[in-house]
Amino acid sequence: MGKRIINNYEEFAALLGKEIGVSEYIQITQGQIDKFADATLDYQWIHTDPERAAKESPFKSTIAHGYLSLSMLTFLWFNVVDVRNVKMIVNYGIEKLRFQQPVKVNDKIRATVSLNHIKNLRGIAKIQVKIIVDIEGENKPAYDALVNFLYHFE
Repeated sequence: MGKRIINNYEEFAALLGKEIGVSEYIQITQGQIDKFADATLDYQWIHTDPERAAKESPFKSTIAHGYLSLSMLTFLWFNVVDVRNVKMIVNYGIEKLRFQQPVKVNDKIRATVSLNHIKNLRGIAKIQVKIIVDIEGENKPAYDALVNFLYHFE
Protein backbone atom coordinates (compact mmCIF):
# COMPACT_ATOMS: atom_id res chain seq x y z
CA MET A 1 0.00 0.00 0.00
CA GLY A 2 2.87 2.41 0.69
CA LYS A 3 3.24 4.99 3.39
CA ARG A 4 0.62 7.66 3.93
CA ILE A 5 2.23 11.07 3.41
CA ILE A 6 1.18 13.77 5.87
CA ASN A 7 2.49 17.29 5.27
CA ASN A 8 0.85 19.37 8.02
CA TYR A 9 -1.60 19.58 10.91
CA GLU A 10 -4.62 19.92 8.61
CA GLU A 11 -3.79 16.68 6.79
CA PHE A 12 -3.47 14.89 10.13
CA ALA A 13 -6.78 16.36 11.34
CA ALA A 14 -8.57 15.14 8.20
CA LEU A 15 -7.81 11.56 9.32
CA LEU A 16 -9.57 11.86 12.69
CA GLY A 17 -11.58 8.70 13.34
CA LYS A 18 -10.15 6.98 10.27
CA GLU A 19 -7.63 4.25 9.62
CA ILE A 20 -4.28 5.78 8.72
CA GLY A 21 -2.80 2.54 7.45
CA VAL A 22 -1.41 -0.92 8.02
CA SER A 23 2.30 -1.66 8.28
CA GLU A 24 4.25 -4.42 6.63
CA TYR A 25 4.88 -7.53 8.71
CA ILE A 26 8.21 -7.78 10.52
CA GLN A 27 9.58 -11.04 11.90
CA ILE A 28 10.82 -11.22 15.48
CA THR A 29 13.92 -13.42 15.64
CA GLN A 30 15.81 -15.08 18.46
CA GLY A 31 18.70 -12.76 17.69
CA GLN A 32 16.50 -9.73 18.37
CA ILE A 33 15.19 -11.33 21.56
CA ASP A 34 18.73 -12.06 22.78
CA LYS A 35 19.93 -8.51 22.00
CA PHE A 36 16.90 -7.09 23.83
CA ALA A 37 17.75 -9.31 26.83
CA ASP A 38 21.30 -7.95 26.74
CA ALA A 39 20.04 -4.36 26.56
CA THR A 40 17.54 -4.74 29.40
CA LEU A 41 19.29 -7.39 31.50
CA ASP A 42 16.10 -9.49 31.38
CA TYR A 43 17.34 -13.02 30.78
CA GLN A 44 14.24 -14.97 31.84
CA TRP A 45 14.53 -18.43 30.27
CA ILE A 46 11.18 -18.15 28.51
CA HIS A 47 12.85 -15.56 26.27
CA THR A 48 16.47 -16.71 26.02
CA ASP A 49 16.63 -20.52 26.36
CA PRO A 50 15.11 -22.18 23.27
CA GLU A 51 15.80 -25.74 24.48
CA ARG A 52 14.18 -25.24 27.87
CA ALA A 53 11.27 -23.28 26.34
CA ALA A 54 10.62 -26.13 23.87
CA LYS A 55 10.28 -28.54 26.80
CA GLU A 56 8.74 -26.45 29.60
CA SER A 57 6.94 -23.49 28.08
CA PRO A 58 3.24 -23.76 27.23
CA PHE A 59 4.18 -22.00 23.95
CA LYS A 60 6.78 -24.71 23.05
CA SER A 61 9.23 -22.01 21.98
CA THR A 62 10.78 -18.84 23.28
CA ILE A 63 8.65 -15.70 23.27
CA ALA A 64 9.62 -12.10 22.76
CA HIS A 65 9.70 -9.84 25.77
CA GLY A 66 6.44 -7.89 25.87
CA TYR A 67 8.49 -4.71 25.92
CA LEU A 68 10.46 -5.86 22.87
CA SER A 69 7.27 -6.17 20.84
CA LEU A 70 6.16 -2.81 22.30
CA SER A 71 9.48 -1.21 21.34
CA MET A 72 8.70 -2.08 17.71
CA LEU A 73 5.98 0.60 17.75
CA THR A 74 8.29 3.26 16.37
CA PHE A 75 9.35 1.09 13.44
CA LEU A 76 5.75 0.02 12.76
CA TRP A 77 4.45 3.62 13.00
CA PHE A 78 7.09 4.91 10.59
CA ASN A 79 6.27 2.01 8.26
CA VAL A 80 2.72 3.42 8.02
CA VAL A 81 3.36 7.18 7.76
CA ASP A 82 5.78 9.64 6.28
CA VAL A 83 5.15 12.88 8.15
CA ARG A 84 6.92 15.73 6.43
CA ASN A 85 7.78 19.31 7.35
CA VAL A 86 8.52 18.49 10.99
CA LYS A 87 11.31 19.88 13.14
CA MET A 88 10.93 17.32 15.88
CA ILE A 89 8.78 14.38 16.98
CA VAL A 90 8.42 13.51 20.66
CA ASN A 91 7.01 10.30 22.12
CA TYR A 92 4.51 11.67 24.61
CA GLY A 93 3.08 8.56 26.22
CA ILE A 94 1.14 5.34 25.95
CA GLU A 95 -2.31 4.79 27.39
CA LYS A 96 -4.46 1.71 27.83
CA LEU A 97 -1.72 -0.68 26.77
CA ARG A 98 -2.96 -4.24 26.94
CA PHE A 99 -0.87 -7.28 26.07
CA GLN A 100 -3.24 -9.95 24.77
CA GLN A 101 -1.02 -12.68 23.38
CA PRO A 102 2.72 -13.40 23.40
CA VAL A 103 4.81 -13.05 20.27
CA LYS A 104 6.67 -16.32 19.73
CA VAL A 105 10.11 -16.48 18.16
CA ASN A 106 9.88 -16.08 14.37
CA ASP A 107 6.32 -14.72 14.52
CA LYS A 108 5.58 -11.81 12.22
CA ILE A 109 3.82 -8.75 13.59
CA ARG A 110 2.25 -5.70 11.97
CA ALA A 111 0.32 -2.64 13.11
CA THR A 112 -3.03 -1.24 12.11
CA VAL A 113 -3.18 2.45 13.00
CA SER A 114 -6.08 4.89 13.24
CA LEU A 115 -6.21 8.49 14.44
CA ASN A 116 -8.07 8.63 17.74
CA HIS A 117 -7.50 12.27 18.76
CA ILE A 118 -5.70 15.41 17.59
CA LYS A 119 -5.19 18.77 19.26
CA ASN A 120 -3.28 21.89 18.28
CA LEU A 121 -1.10 23.00 21.21
CA ARG A 122 0.15 26.42 20.05
CA GLY A 123 1.49 25.06 16.78
CA ILE A 124 2.43 21.62 18.07
CA ALA A 125 0.20 18.75 16.94
CA LYS A 126 -0.60 16.40 19.81
CA ILE A 127 -1.87 13.25 18.18
CA GLN A 128 -3.18 10.05 19.67
CA VAL A 129 -3.26 6.95 17.52
CA LYS A 130 -4.93 3.65 18.26
CA ILE A 131 -2.43 0.95 17.38
CA ILE A 132 -3.37 -2.72 17.17
CA VAL A 133 -0.40 -5.03 16.69
CA ASP A 134 -1.43 -8.39 15.32
CA ILE A 135 0.47 -11.61 14.75
CA GLU A 136 0.33 -13.20 11.32
CA GLY A 137 -2.00 -16.21 11.40
CA GLU A 138 -3.42 -15.48 14.88
CA ASN A 139 -6.91 -14.27 15.80
CA LYS A 140 -5.97 -12.28 18.89
CA PRO A 141 -3.59 -9.34 18.60
CA ALA A 142 -0.29 -9.22 20.47
CA TYR A 143 -1.37 -5.91 22.02
CA ASP A 144 -3.21 -2.69 21.50
CA ALA A 145 -2.62 0.78 22.87
CA LEU A 146 -3.32 4.47 22.53
CA VAL A 147 -0.02 6.10 21.62
CA ASN A 148 0.60 9.84 21.90
CA PHE A 149 3.08 11.86 19.84
CA LEU A 150 3.92 15.53 19.63
CA TYR A 151 4.68 16.74 16.11
CA HIS A 152 6.48 20.09 15.88
CA PHE A 153 5.75 21.20 12.34
CA GLU A 154 8.03 23.74 10.61
